[in-house]
Amino acid sequence: MWGISSIVGAFGLALIAMSFAFAGGAVIVVIPVVLVALAATGFIDMNRRRKQAQRIHDHREQAKTEQVEFTEDDQRTLVSE
Repeated sequence: MWGISSIVGAFGLALIAMSFAFAGGAVIVVIPVVLVALAATGFIDMNRRRKQAQRIHDHREQAKTEQVEFTEDDQRTLVSE
């Protein structure tokens, strides 16, 4: 997600620079637009990370509940002598 965040951030900085270069009053409109875009990107990124962490947590819980059954041959090879 860093790629999208970087693109949105660069676009926002470009909008702010253009608004200063062409018309000073445009800053009043551009800065809130950039802040909303950055906030939306941050929210999307945090939501993605939360879901990824939840998937890992669920995977760990599923791994704990599954029992491994060993055959007689497995039991013999696991015993240390």
